[in-house]
Amino acid sequence: MRIFIILLMFLGMLQADANTAKVVFDLTTSDLQVFEKKVLKGISYHKEHYQGTFKDLEVAVIIHGGAYKFFVKETKHPLLKKEKALLEAHGTLSKRIASMVETYDVKFLMCKSGMKTKKLDKKDIYDFVDTVPNAAIGLIDKQNEGFAYIPI
Repeated sequence: MRIFIILLMFLGMLQADANTAKVVFDLTTSDLQVFEKKVLKGISYHKEHYQGTFKDLEVAVIIHGGAYKFFVKETKHPLLKKEKALLEAHGTLSKRIASMVETYDVKFLMCKSGMKTKKLDKKDIYDFVDTVPNAAIGLIDKQNEGFAYIPI
């Protein structure tokens, strides 16, 4: 009887895994329009697609390259100094990014190595953004966990 129960539990776990797709976005763009299209609109579209097929979509976003600036809390940070369009959109953009976390359970992971180069501390970025030692390690880990890779 115990073996039968263990077998059922194992099959249940396999079924749950089969009902979940996983994707990691390699976010390097500094282009605000690309960020809005591929991250804010694109992830919403992908999540809704999978929900329509009765599947879950687990999403992680590795932040590095030119993308750090989208996750800076304060508009006075030097990284945003020459970013007129981003500064104008900052209030709305921050709410939209937070909504991705709250509504779609998106995991944002920032490259810690690049944060040093950009002179960013953990206090400078949104609280919902976690860090990884570097972007390559974050991408390797996610891909080894079965996440599909998509560059942005």
